[in-house]
Amino acid sequence: MPDAAPATLSAQPAGPAELIRRFREVRGETERRAAPLSAEDQQVQSMPDASPTKWHRAHTSWFFEQFLLGPRLPEYRTYDERFAFLFNSYYVAAGPRHARFQRGMVTRPTAEEVGRYRAHVDAAVIRCLEGLSGADLAGVAALLEVGLNHEQQHQELMLTDILHAFSQNPTLPAYDPAWRPPARSRADGEVVLPRGIHRIGHEGDGFSFDNESPAHDALIQPVRVSRRLVTNRDWLGFMEDGGYRRPELWLMDGWSAAQNEGWEAPGYWRQESGGWHAMTLGGLRPIDPEQPVCHVSHYEADAFARWSGKVLPSEFEWEAAARSGELDDAYGSVWQWTRSAYLPYPGYRPVEGALGEYNGKFMSNQMVLRGSSLATPSGHSRVTYRNFFYPGQRWQFTGLRLADDLA
Repeated sequence: MPDAAPATLSAQPAGPAELIRRFREVRGETERRAAPLSAEDQQVQSMPDASPTKWHRAHTSWFFEQFLLGPRLPEYRTYDERFAFLFNSYYVAAGPRHARFQRGMVTRPTAEEVGRYRAHVDAAVIRCLEGLSGADLAGVAALLEVGLNHEQQHQELMLTDILHAFSQNPTLPAYDPAWRPPARSRADGEVVLPRGIHRIGHEGDGFSFDNESPAHDALIQPVRVSRRLVTNRDWLGFMEDGGYRRPELWLMDGWSAAQNEGWEAPGYWRQESGGWHAMTLGGLRPIDPEQPVCHVSHYEADAFARWSGKVLPSEFEWEAAARSGELDDAYGSVWQWTRSAYLPYPGYRPVEGALGEYNGKFMSNQMVLRGSSLATPSGHSRVTYRNFFYPGQRWQFTGLRLADDLA
């Protein structure tokens, strides 16, 4: 997932009061996730792929300022003209921007000042919504929904990025000492999909990002998709059988990545006191064998599948199996790698303007993940959601389930 993905500009009809309620709810969740962090925590950028918490809070405010307030509220006064350069991500059409890998160098504005920026934007958005009706309200509602879903993506990134930062700290601090992993299902078995045509993608009412459309028919060959996620116990078996030392299991680029990065276990795993532990949002914890394996790259997932004599499901197989309602832990645990390259659906067209920049231009060299993770905000999951990352990335909450081709 880059900083966000653009969306189909459609939203369920709603009045100003409901839109304001939802706006406050989503914006409040961002602040709730930032609340356990000190100003110093919010400043750190532990690698180029991650961003400081402070930056996420400011960027999501700039998004509303740039795409909603500026065009829709003539009397709106920009909080600080310099912020557009600092907090634009990669919207080229929106103007120049600060280099991503240097975001952690921006000590001013402070985290406190970013809070005032957010309050300024919030007040203006609410004023905008209160004064609209009819077609104007419908247009703003669509843009607002894009902005809120964009912010929910950043809420997830806030947790993944701060976990990476804390994992670099020798004291191994906890984001939330009381954090516990979500409960998981215990079911086994497989969802059997016979050969046939399946409808894939988003159609009908409700919000979706533009990469989920157009809905189209896809031919799926006979396949069995595992109902359960691969667990830490499964992964320990792979490791004990030399999985990280057997080049025949790996894609060529994956083997190079594993050697160059020194991979011997999933991300954040380390041996402590004679056993494997992992860095979590609750700090360093012993590995629970029954929990889904997490923080593995696509290369590792593919190698594990080959070791198991199976494959990763395609994104179409995953969606068809998920629509049956029989996949356990499809949502809210780990994003699940598929074997599908991130490509446009037949007939795909990006939305117009700067909001259309990101999906189309990222449809190269990345792999699709489906489902959602323990860091995904409530209400931000759906069966057609397409997440995507480069195959060597593993700081996100990423895992896998297996499939067995029957053709």
